[in-house]
Amino acid sequence: MAGFSDQTEADILNYILASKNLSTDIFGTASTTVSNLWAALHTGDPGDGGTQGISEVSYSGYTRIAIARSTTGWACSTSVGTANPVANIDFPQNASTSTGTITYASIGVSSNSTAGKIIASGQVSPSINYSQSVQPRLTTGSSFTLD
Repeated sequence: MAGFSDQTEADILNYILASKNLSTDIFGTASTTVSNLWAALHTGDPGDGGTQGISEVSYSGYTRIAIARSTTGWACSTSVGTANPVANIDFPQNASTSTGTITYASIGVSSNSTAGKIIASGQVSPSINYSQSVQPRLTTGSSFTLD
C-alpha cells in the first residue's frame, strides 16, 4: 500500500518543526485518547487530499472496521516507517448481488460512511473482487508506509 495523506504529512511536520499538538492536527480533537482508527475499502484512489468517503465501497452489509490504535492493532517497523495490522482486517460479507473491485484501502478517524479524514491510504495488491457472499479481507501482510 502507499503512504500517508498530504494532510497527515503536514501534521507530522507541524508537530516536529512547529511544536503543534499532533493529536489535535491528525485526529481533529484535543483528546489523546482516540482508541480506534477506521479501515475503509475503495473502488478507486481516494487521493492524498481526499476523505474516506471518496470511491468507498458500497454493498449491502459493508461498514468500516475499527482497529485499535495500539500495539494490539498495529505492528510498526522503526527502521523503515512501515505499519502492518497485527491481525487480518475482515470486512462484512457482501449481502447483496452488487459486484466490483476493491483497489484501495484507507485508515482514517471516522466510522461515518460519508466522511472521515484519511491518515493513510494505498493500493490493495492484489485487488479484491467482491460479489454476493464474498468477505473482503486485508491481511497482516498489508502495509502502510510513510512516504
